[in-house]
Amino acid sequence: MDPTFEPIIKVEDYTFYYPDSQVPALAGINLTVRPGEFLGLTGPTGAGKTTLALALNGIIPHFQGGRLAGRVTIAGLDTAATPCARLAGVIGSVFQDPEAQLVAETVEDELAFGLENLAVPREEMRARISAALEMVGITDLRHRPLRQLSGGQKQKVAIAAAIALRPRILVLDEPTSELDPRGSLEIVNLLERLNRDYGMTILLIEQKISLLAPRVPRLVCLHQSRIVADAAPRQVLGQEKLVAELGLEVPPVTDLFRLLSRAGVYHGNLPLAVDQGRRELDRLLSHESP
Repeated sequence: MDPTFEPIIKVEDYTFYYPDSQVPALAGINLTVRPGEFLGLTGPTGAGKTTLALALNGIIPHFQGGRLAGRVTIAGLDTAATPCARLAGVIGSVFQDPEAQLVAETVEDELAFGLENLAVPREEMRARISAALEMVGITDLRHRPLRQLSGGQKQKVAIAAAIALRPRILVLDEPTSELDPRGSLEIVNLLERLNRDYGMTILLIEQKISLLAPRVPRLVCLHQSRIVADAAPRQVLGQEKLVAELGLEVPPVTDLFRLLSRAGVYHGNLPLAVDQGRRELDRLLSHESP
């Protein structure tokens, strides 16, 4: 990490036990994220990914009890000592099931709900709603009833509602789990744009490695409540033993080139996306060195 940047997320020796559990949901987690990063977080079910998301936005410990040690700071705020209402202005959260977090009848009312709770003046509220809808690309849905929207549209509304609060960080916990491939791609492309065009720090929890790997510069893997890898996606996916242990679904094009590397046919960087693989195959077939 560039030492000139103060981390916007800092997790220090963080351990958390849910009530009545003797097994930690998180164990000795250390993680730093600098402003403007697009970070991917993955791992098998039960690894602690959702628990980490809840620790970042303050739901743990303010609304979810348990035993904890260590410290989480968000933009310099200690989450254990800072009310969730104040944290909401710094970190926004989107969960895998939009139905679980949408509370209003229409799209506009949904975006207004959080702003009203923060006592944002009405004129500023209108401006924030318009800006958030435009950023997410759903201005045309402003007056639509939520019940008429598709799953992908509802997920975009949830993202817009979080953005309307103007957080510096957006944490998304498997936001594509209920979506088809097209809807999943739309959401991840949207997050790329928010990161690139608006400098928003994004932490995307996702098990669909084919979506994550080509887009995030850094991939963190959780397993049995601990961080077991924190590196560029190519470095992580190149560790075959780790990939097998975590049960990660490696992109088919990456798997193909792993086989070619093992056979001694290919000696370059592992492609993470189809277009990258096509270029590397063209080089191989034309007998060019990678």
